[in-house]
Amino acid sequence: EVQLVESGGGLVQPGGSLRRSCVASGFTFRRSSMSWARQAPGKGLEWISQINSGGVIKSYANSVKGRFTISRDNAKNTLYLQLNSLKTEDTAMYYCAKGDYGSTLRGQGTPVTVSS
Repeated sequence: EVQLVESGGGLVQPGGSLRRSCVASGFTFRRSSMSWARQAPGKGLEWISQINSGGVIKSYANSVKGRFTISRDNAKNTLYLQLNSLKTEDTAMYYCAKGDYGSTLRGQGTPVTVSS
C-alpha cells in the first residue's frame, strides 16, 4: 500500500520560509517521479512542482518558480519542498504525490498559512 506522510506545515509570516517533508513507503521510492500540489481555500488543485526519480530533472509552476525548491533523498525515501519568500497567496493545503502531475496517489495534506 502506498503511503505518503507529510510534515512541516504551519503558520508563517509573509516573506518567511518553511520546509515540507514527505516520507514515502509501500513502493520503490527511488524509481518513482514525485510531485507536489496545493489547494487554496475555495480553489482547485494546483500542481506546483515535480522531480524525476534521480532527482536531476525538476519543474515548477510559474506561480512558485524561483521561490520554491523541490528535492529528494532516495536513501531516506523522503521528498522535500523548500518554500521561500512566502506570500499570502501561498496559503493552501499542500500534498505530495507519487508520480507526475495529475497523480491520484497523494498524501493526506498539511496546511500552510501565510499571514501577518
